[in-house]
Amino acid sequence: MAKDFYGELQLGILGGGQLGRMLIQEAINYNVNVHVLDPDKNAPCRKLCNRFETGSLSDFETVYNFGKDLDMITIEIEKVNVDALEKLEEEGVIVYPQSRVIRLIQDKGLQKQFFKQNDIPTAPFQLISTKENLYETQIAFPYMQKLRRDGYDGKGVKRIQSTQDIESAFEAPSLIEELIDFDKEIAVIVARNDRGEVATYPLVEMEFNPEANLVEFLISPSILSFEIQVQAEEIAKKIANDLQIVGLLAVEMFLTKDGQILVNELAPRPHNSGHHSIEGNVTSQFAQHLRAIFNLPLGSTAARSNAVMINLLGEAKYEGLAKYDGVEEVLAIEGVFVHLYGKKYTKPFRKMGHVCIVNDDRDLAIKNARLVQEILKVKA
Repeated sequence: MAKDFYGELQLGILGGGQLGRMLIQEAINYNVNVHVLDPDKNAPCRKLCNRFETGSLSDFETVYNFGKDLDMITIEIEKVNVDALEKLEEEGVIVYPQSRVIRLIQDKGLQKQFFKQNDIPTAPFQLISTKENLYETQIAFPYMQKLRRDGYDGKGVKRIQSTQDIESAFEAPSLIEELIDFDKEIAVIVARNDRGEVATYPLVEMEFNPEANLVEFLISPSILSFEIQVQAEEIAKKIANDLQIVGLLAVEMFLTKDGQILVNELAPRPHNSGHHSIEGNVTSQFAQHLRAIFNLPLGSTAARSNAVMINLLGEAKYEGLAKYDGVEEVLAIEGVFVHLYGKKYTKPFRKMGHVCIVNDDRDLAIKNARLVQEILKVKA
């Protein structure tokens, strides 16, 4: 950046959840002044930033007024008012990732079209306007219907098995895509700065909670074949360069049973699939995001050890003031790191924290992670 920003830069974060919280923990190391906007007055960031403002992320005036006196804005969630960000960019506020990137990624239909236009492998798809379009489609049953906007954490996705399911399908503009018979869900996080430097994190393998459709268990680094790992990392680099993004990009992919890699979707920010990097890699994803948006040299993404990440989700039958059972017990296990997000209330499947388990012995890391899953519970 043009100015000497250490201790001077006024950085705004749209969103005050756990991603913003962990980003602030890294930003403190640069003496950056952090301002946060979030609709929840009790958001996890509220006590960690220099200024916390309560307000809508989707309201033009709120986002514009929040950002107009800042040097730079970044995001921890894509559902923000892009028109306001465009105006701020026009007035000289730096927005990373760029507003045009956020606009594209907000719409899963535009994402898919971007993949097709740039020869990025993805599942066959079709865009529809209303659920009536589902009675005449080019994609055969069964298929997945995904809302073009506002779907996240497993929401906004339906499996359509037959014409009987169409009545309960989403009415809003959607995309439908061929149901992929995949072997694994995998992800690569890639960073790119304004100099065009690009760095990828080692490929990770993920397991999803079948009830909530959330990442529940992640293993890094992958032990898939070298060819698969290289191919996945090259796809992520290509997407980052094609987008000319500045910042971090999570690329979620399917590995099919016949060995193909298909890109599922993108997130232009720190992501659940990179939480292990705090303990598991030389440079955490949060430190890397800051390096990228500050146009600093990107850090090493090398794995320090085998790392397993578990999402700490609210138990299914509990809602209310959060209570954590088993914290002391799991902290007695070597290589266990607990991250609680500061959320006052729990509800079923709400992300309340994560745990990273590291060990030079991969099998032991996985064994200890399964043990942590059994012991540590979020109740009310």
